[in-house]
Amino acid sequence: MKQYLDLVKEVLERGTRKENRTGVDTISAFNINYSIDMRDGFPLLTTKEISWKNIVVENLWFLSGDLHIGLLKKHGCKFWDYWADDEGFVPSAYGNFWRKFPVHGEPEYNDQVRYVLDTIKKNPNSRRMVISAWAPGNAQASGLPPCHLLFIFNVQYDDKGEPRLCVHLTQRSCDVALGVPYNIAGYSFLLHLFAHLTGMKPGIFGHSLVDAHIYTKKADGSMEEYDHIPGLKEQLKRNVRKLPSLVIDPSIRTLDDVMDLLDADTDTILSRFKLEDYGPEPFIPFKVAV
Repeated sequence: MKQYLDLVKEVLERGTRKENRTGVDTISAFNINYSIDMRDGFPLLTTKEISWKNIVVENLWFLSGDLHIGLLKKHGCKFWDYWADDEGFVPSAYGNFWRKFPVHGEPEYNDQVRYVLDTIKKNPNSRRMVISAWAPGNAQASGLPPCHLLFIFNVQYDDKGEPRLCVHLTQRSCDVALGVPYNIAGYSFLLHLFAHLTGMKPGIFGHSLVDAHIYTKKADGSMEEYDHIPGLKEQLKRNVRKLPSLVIDPSIRTLDDVMDLLDADTDTILSRFKLEDYGPEPFIPFKVAV
């Protein structure tokens, strides 16, 4: 996927060394923006293998609003284990605030996901179809404030007047090697799902990266095990392959149908969200900086 490789190149070319809370240095660049048209295929990286199961299950977990990683563990998804406490709870405000954003008065919470789906159907030209995971009272005190913190749906029309659902993601902190491929695919999955549930075709995924960074070894050569630059340079040498396509089972008609899948086994879930013709280059491991 050219947009991702261009992102890697830009950070490597104009990024500067920065220290951060993890203790692992980064090469960081400010304010990178790009768009991906879903008509070109589903944007799952082909320059290295990405787990489709992890993409689907994580976003079902987000949509559930649950703070416990039980659903992830049930399906063998381990990437949130780093941040879970001994009882399996994480300080996440992603799905939790998507479905139960705290508000003053009654009702006590706002279900932003259901609001947006209802608005797409009733008033598709609305410019208020916003889902936020950022609440200052939570984010300023959290050990893990949201990185991909705000996404906005917007309906545009093609040259035949047919509506296409688009989404824009604002991301404050962007781990180029590990996180961004999942962010691109995850929000593109949500775009396809929301379009499917509202009877539209998916349009454009727009992405604004505020601090796009690549983890790297220290200037003195220490912490080399966290250096993501060699793996990314390997991807830049690889051929970009044809993007896969996503087919959502027509039995998935409502948000409640999606929630019913939370009790299903892995094979059943993946049968409802089929990724077709995915033939990536081999997997490249990157060590996570916690």
